[in-house]
Amino acid sequence: MQDFLVIDTDIGIDDAFALRYAMLTHNLVGVTTVNGNVTAGMAAKNAKLFADHYNLNAVIAKGANRPLAAPASDPITDVHGADGLGGCYDNPFDAQTPDNAVNYLINLVKAHPHEVTIAAIGPLTNIALCLNLCPEFASLIKQLVIMGGAFGYKGHTGNMSNFAEFNIWSDPEAADQVMLSAIPTVIVPLDVTYEVLISGAEVASTQDQFLIDISKFYLEFTEREEGFYGMAVHDALTIEYLLHPECFEVIDKPVRVSTDGITAGQTLIPQSAMPIPDDNFKDLPVKRICIGVDTAAVKAHLLNALKVTA
Repeated sequence: MQDFLVIDTDIGIDDAFALRYAMLTHNLVGVTTVNGNVTAGMAAKNAKLFADHYNLNAVIAKGANRPLAAPASDPITDVHGADGLGGCYDNPFDAQTPDNAVNYLINLVKAHPHEVTIAAIGPLTNIALCLNLCPEFASLIKQLVIMGGAFGYKGHTGNMSNFAEFNIWSDPEAADQVMLSAIPTVIVPLDVTYEVLISGAEVASTQDQFLIDISKFYLEFTEREEGFYGMAVHDALTIEYLLHPECFEVIDKPVRVSTDGITAGQTLIPQSAMPIPDDNFKDLPVKRICIGVDTAAVKAHLLNALKVTA
């Protein structure tokens, strides 16, 4: 049985690391885009630039340009630059794609039931739309691996608010729909991604000039804000999980997402086994949540895979 990987992304700098890691290690057949770090259209342009640079033969499909129930948030220009890739490359490509992301994903899982894994490394709008438009989508997909959320392990509670991680915060209604669905799901949250930081020197050690060039903007942001000339490669850890799940400590719990108020975007799990009359998690599907990581092993796997060889 042939396995297929699609990356659903709002391509920023760490997304590009995930894409490169994926194409080197998996049968990456598609890149779908969503509003987040940049607009879905800019992400499509970036996907085309990436595919052209690395000779990646994959379908590129532009997806949702706004959340399900709120206006689109502004691009994250202070971290990823105006174009999402640090502004260091001219991008001659347009934002148009032959198909839209939701149609592409639905048709792909129908054509290849139980063979398609999606790594969702942006807001979950496209995935929620697939669930809404295709009731059998959850039963046809092999696995969904999400970079998103924060559960408070090792003090990691949010990077967009006190409670929320950016991808989930960007479309909490979509995220909650996905958590309530029966899709087999693994969540790779800030609890583990902030434990895997790579330095500027380690980026340079890959000898991959594209990654080195786009990283400069992110590295300078981190040095300015946190005093560390390095970066978290959040999104690449979804690919690492697919390759080396043994590097992660996991728990299996139902998950909900807060959709309003000061906790909007917070990922929530039951904290007690005490019987209660109003159980918000009763009979909900269980998701696998990464709560610990072998940092040294993950860094070694990633940097070795990315290193350009003659």
